Amino acid sequence: MKTSIRLLGGALAAALFAAPVLADTVKIALIHGTSGSSLDAYSKQDETGFEMGLEYATNNTMEVNGHKIELIHKDTQFKPDVARAVLAEAYGDDDALIAVGGTSSGVTKAMLPIAKQYKRILLVEPAVADSLTGKESNRYVFKTSRNSSQDMQAQALSLNPDKDLYVATLAQDYSFGRDGIAAFKSALKDTGATVVDEEYVPLKTTDYTAAAQRMFAALKDKPGRKVILIYVAGGSDPLSKIAGMDPGRYGIELSAGGNILPAMVSYKAVPGMLGATYYYYGIPKNPINDWLVTEHEKRFGTPPDFFTAGGMAAALAVVKALKESPSLKTDDLIKTMAGMSWDTPKGEMTFRASDHQAMQDMYAFKIKVDPNVKWAVPELVRVIKPSEMDIPVGREDKN
Repeated sequence: MKTSIRLLGGALAAALFAAPVLADTVKIALIHGTSGSSLDAYSKQDETGFEMGLEYATNNTMEVNGHKIELIHKDTQFKPDVARAVLAEAYGDDDALIAVGGTSSGVTKAMLPIAKQYKRILLVEPAVADSLTGKESNRYVFKTSRNSSQDMQAQALSLNPDKDLYVATLAQDYSFGRDGIAAFKSALKDTGATVVDEEYVPLKTTDYTAAAQRMFAALKDKPGRKVILIYVAGGSDPLSKIAGMDPGRYGIELSAGGNILPAMVSYKAVPGMLGATYYYYGIPKNPINDWLVTEHEKRFGTPPDFFTAGGMAAALAVVKALKESPSLKTDDLIKTMAGMSWDTPKGEMTFRASDHQAMQDMYAFKIKVDPNVKWAVPELVRVIKPSEMDIPVGREDKN
């Protein structure tokens, strides 16, 4: 009898070990504004890129180390209070391991304390402001999107600044705009260039006449090169509107960073304009970008856009972290991601261990007008490497 029991116990144990183990599902919440603002186009691109990135990184299995990946979509409506509520819901009710978002820098900033409260990772994408990895941030926040300092240091380098350069700046009056101009001014320090005027306009401004006239007045009598730098998000098109006011009669040039393809149509008004960009589908040359361009054109009939690449970069970071982390515990994921490098459509990115900002290439360009292309083409002048940019450390992480 004892032998039978012992044999039965051994057989039962063998059966248990042979049985398939049900893997935990990894839930990832995409927290973006998909209603309530013209910036929803950014969100849609980012989420498309994220989904394509998961497909690429998992070889279309949507599975990592035996864990199925489930996506949860939440709409912030571009309202800070809604963003806080839906992020808390994603972590608490939905048990999301990682959240990705948001779109507006101001809205995303309101989400940072929620990540700390729930002790879960918030991967910031595509919001830009430096402050998102700054002193008010926390160890649970990582950022794949470029920050304002990367934007503006690249923008400054693209202008080849020296003592003969005089600049007036135009930006929106919130964290994205003010962080960006602060970073631009910092990048010009010690170059000899002079910022003669700073104009900040409300977020929903569509008429830039008064601000442009003030900038013209500040620049027109200056010697040397005179440039108006435009750092405005959304679809209000300040570039072509100010170009239409003929700044050239005062010898004033315009400069702006890259943008989504529909917005780049207006750049046809400024052939030869110098600027810097985070991404344009025709610039990076690597297998991941080749796949993204080919598949996006096949599925949607258009090339991938500015924020599509960002979404894919975020997904590739998540998958690598899940593959390499010793467990799904948040502390293990943080230790894996801090200092982690991974391949993206832009080439290699690295999360800086100190504040979790992704260090990445930027691209100096010159605008070319091709009648066979709907939008203006930012032709590569040169790649600006992370080592060329002095990006301030926003926060010292304590792992």
